Amino acid sequence: MNSILLIHQQYQDYSFTFKGLSKQTLKKEFYVFKAFANHTNIHNPNQVNRALVERYITEKKINNHWSAKTIKNCLQALNNFFKFCLDQQYISENPVENIPKPKAPKRLPNYIPKDDAIKLIEWTYVAKFRYKFERIRARAIIATFLFTGIRQAELLNLKISDIHFLESSLKVVHGKGGKDRIIPINPRLKEILKEYIHQREIKEKSSIYFFTSLKYDQKMSQSVLKRLFTRLQKDMGFRVYPHLLRHTFATLMLQGHCDLFTLSNMMGHSDIKTTTIYLSLSTNHLNQQIHKHPLSFTVMQHDKMIF
Repeated sequence: MNSILLIHQQYQDYSFTFKGLSKQTLKKEFYVFKAFANHTNIHNPNQVNRALVERYITEKKINNHWSAKTIKNCLQALNNFFKFCLDQQYISENPVENIPKPKAPKRLPNYIPKDDAIKLIEWTYVAKFRYKFERIRARAIIATFLFTGIRQAELLNLKISDIHFLESSLKVVHGKGGKDRIIPINPRLKEILKEYIHQREIKEKSSIYFFTSLKYDQKMSQSVLKRLFTRLQKDMGFRVYPHLLRHTFATLMLQGHCDLFTLSNMMGHSDIKTTTIYLSLSTNHLNQQIHKHPLSFTVMQHDKMIF
C-alpha cells in the first residue's frame, strides 16, 4: 500500500480513539484523501504543498464541476489529515491550512408536505409484500423516520433496549458526534412500533437490534433500506430518501408549533442555528409572524383598519 495511505490509516485510528470521530465519517474522509493521493501520485506527506492542493481543487472544479460544498468537504478532509501529520512531525507545516474555502450557497432543505407524508405510511397498507413481517417492518421504519427525525445510521443502530414504551421515549445512543439524546415517542408511532414488536416475537427474533433482517436473526442492513426507499419512490412518483424524512419531521414539527429549542434537542443539533433553517420552510410560522407587523394594527385614513 502507498505509504501515505498507511499514515492516513494511523490518522483514522487516532481520530477514532481520541477524537471520537465515527467510522462512517472517517471512511468518507479516506475516500476523499485516496482520490487526491491517486490523482496527484503522492507517496509521502512532504510531497504535498499548497500549490499542489490548489491545482487539484481547480482541476476538479473545471473538469468535474465540483460544487462549493464538495470543495469545502475535500479541503476539510485534507486539512484534518495534514494537521495530524503536523502534530506527528511528519511535516513542518500544514499545506491546506491557509487555503480559502469557497462560500457555499445557502439552500433550503427539501421536505414532504403533510398530506404526502401520510401517504407514505398508507402505502405500507396497500403495497404488495412477500411476508407480513416485511410490511410491518416497512411501516415501522417509515414511521420512525417521520415521527422522530433520526438519521439513517441511528435507525440502523437502534436496539431493543433503546425503545421505552412506558416512558414513551426512544434513546439515540452515540448519535452524530458521539452524543446521546432522548426523543419522545408519539402515540401513533407507539402503536406502529408495538405492532412491529409483535411480529418480531412471532418470527422469534432475539437480536439486540430493533430492526432485524427478514431471514436472519441479526441487524438489518443498509441495503434493505435502500431497496425499500427505491421501491417507495417508484410507487409514490416523487423522491423519497431517509434524510428527506428527517427534514420533513423538523418542518412538520414547527408547523405544529413545536418550539425551536425542543426541536433542536430532538434533532441532535449541536448548535440551534442549524435548526433555524427549518423556520423558513414553516409557512405557518411565517404567517403568524407577519401579522405582528406594526402597520397591521395602525389606524389609516377614514378610520380603516388593515388586518
